[in-house]
Amino acid sequence: MAKRGRNIYKRMDGRFEGRVPIGYRDNGKIKYKSVYAKTLSEVKEKMAEVYSIKQNHSVSAIKLTVQIAAQQWLSSAKLRVKESSYANYENIISKHILPILGGEFMSNLTTSKLNDFIHHKLNHGRLNGKGGLSPKSVRDIMTVYRSIEAYAAREYGIRETHFTMPKIEKKQTYVLNAFERKRLENYLIHNQNNTNISVLLCLFTGLRVGELCGLKWGDIDFENGTVSVQRTVQRVNKHGKSEVVIGSPKSKSSVRIVPVPDFLLAILKSERKDNNFYIITGTCKPDEPRTMQNRFKAILKVCGIRNVNFHLLRHTYATVCIENGFDPKTLSELLGHADASITLNRYVHSSMLMKKNYVSRLKLTA
Repeated sequence: MAKRGRNIYKRMDGRFEGRVPIGYRDNGKIKYKSVYAKTLSEVKEKMAEVYSIKQNHSVSAIKLTVQIAAQQWLSSAKLRVKESSYANYENIISKHILPILGGEFMSNLTTSKLNDFIHHKLNHGRLNGKGGLSPKSVRDIMTVYRSIEAYAAREYGIRETHFTMPKIEKKQTYVLNAFERKRLENYLIHNQNNTNISVLLCLFTGLRVGELCGLKWGDIDFENGTVSVQRTVQRVNKHGKSEVVIGSPKSKSSVRIVPVPDFLLAILKSERKDNNFYIITGTCKPDEPRTMQNRFKAILKVCGIRNVNFHLLRHTYATVCIENGFDPKTLSELLGHADASITLNRYVHSSMLMKKNYVSRLKLTA
């Protein structure tokens, strides 16, 4: 049978078979229930029904532990989230939530207990035992826990608990200034290779590094001067091992078509290769984001530019677009955001020059 998804297979008779974990056998192995349907969407619906029945009858609300609730929530999440998101949830639950809270009954957890858990993670949460996690990492853990608790409230009537999320100090993001941009652009243009052209492409399209790694030559429409963002490359952790995964972009709005400046389109035309080849590698095999990050840092060193993260190119692109009069709605679509407020709050950084230009317009009332 050909596999079509998590625990979903295409049978020889043309039907789809979905296998739902419903418990454990005496030997400790997982026990499954199979459902069948003619289409993929129908088998997913039937699987969801089995999950619902199993979840509502397998354990009483008073005996519902965090471990059971987390396992059931993860099982339902398989049907609706990307593989990389599922791997992230599974990692957070197995390494951070279950070791401390797994045996607790959901009905017994209080605000005080959860705040103590948060405090512990902030001070002693690192897996190597050397210190605490950052407020952002702890927020990510508690966001997953909140989803588990919301699931328990919905399915079992467990009350939701209020707890205090760690405060994250918003850091100022300093984008590349005009001098740094010019040095970087000159180096990339006069030293053209797959990597340098790819960095230049990000600088003038705002693509995420994973989207760049997933970009093929066939995604460039040379006639209309656009790039089609259709896939992303990520390294995800699964059961203690990491692997490179090629999947769909971050969200529906991330699937987009981005215009390319004429000068860059001409460079791309001169380097054009087989449509099935990835732009970064020039082969049918992609590079992963971590490799691109390292190459970018090497470029910065050669250019004598401060050491910054690759993602700063995206922030720089957004800021330059605003400086050139782009309206927020257009910019949000170019960046693949669902809401223009995300673009303005996270990716637009006004320089002192911009501030002075605006202030210079203030005049005495005539």
